Amino acid sequence: MAILGVESTAHTFGVGIVEASQPGRCQVLANQRRMHMPEAGGIHPRVAADHHADVAAATVAAAFAEAHLTPGEIGGIAFSQGPGLGPCLRTGATAARALAVSLGVPLVGVNHCVAHLEIGRGTTDATDPLLLYASGGNTQVIAFGHGRYRVFGETLDVGVGNMLDKFAREQGIPFPGGPKLEELARGGSKLLDLPYTVKGMDVAFSGVATAASAHVAKGERLEDVAFSIQETVFAAITEVAERALAQTGKHEILMGGGVACNERLAAMVRTMAEARDVRFFRPAKSLLVDNGAMIAWTGLLALQAGAATSVAASTVDQRQRTDLVEVAWRTT
Repeated sequence: MAILGVESTAHTFGVGIVEASQPGRCQVLANQRRMHMPEAGGIHPRVAADHHADVAAATVAAAFAEAHLTPGEIGGIAFSQGPGLGPCLRTGATAARALAVSLGVPLVGVNHCVAHLEIGRGTTDATDPLLLYASGGNTQVIAFGHGRYRVFGETLDVGVGNMLDKFAREQGIPFPGGPKLEELARGGSKLLDLPYTVKGMDVAFSGVATAASAHVAKGERLEDVAFSIQETVFAAITEVAERALAQTGKHEILMGGGVACNERLAAMVRTMAEARDVRFFRPAKSLLVDNGAMIAWTGLLALQAGAATSVAASTVDQRQRTDLVEVAWRTT
């Protein structure tokens, strides 16, 4: 059964089509993405939603073309139900409802954070991992237990990616700023003092961008500032991930989210995992960033477990918590 998934939580409108090549294994047939790139500043939710509406039909058509399938060969439609930016979520949900009703197939709402974990399980050899989820709007450490994905640690303020983008924007670096900062950091070596906030199992990034901008204003090289940001905040994230491994007793760690594309963060986590004799997994970068394939795959798992979503229950939830989602397709 092929499932089509619609991703629209923030700047990306994605449409993916997947099927199960074997039980628990995801085969990606199509993964089309159209990204809203603001000319200045950050993402304005309404402008991003307008972008999604403009590209929706063409993205769906491109996904069918890539998968070499017709709409009649789709067995269900999945969509990002939350968390995310309200106008963006509603645009994707509207497109998904229209497709499901017109094709006469089941609709299923998917939690965006859970989807990042499930696409990793479906495309790597990870079976019961701890997920280190680092993206623009989210930073969480997640593990499965007692029917749900439990959050063992998270950011107390902003997602790590949003913090990176904020600093980049202040330095005149266009969105998305994270990849450019990673490039700059490779040319840095001087570790500057920045706030390092770990509170138990949680992290906080308040003040990092402000302190980093102050270093730039004092004449420090942008390369050294970018290097210092990465070394500081990624160390904090890795620390809470290691604590969660100790607490949960998991023997695998899986990375997810757009910031997980950063090679320095991956290297830190891999080194920590090797020291703890824990298996390290990271899916392809095209599946780390926001994408429709991860929504489709999680939707397929949900539909196989009988967890369809009625149109009446398909309203979006901007603040949908990872740990409030019933994971019907897993028992262990």
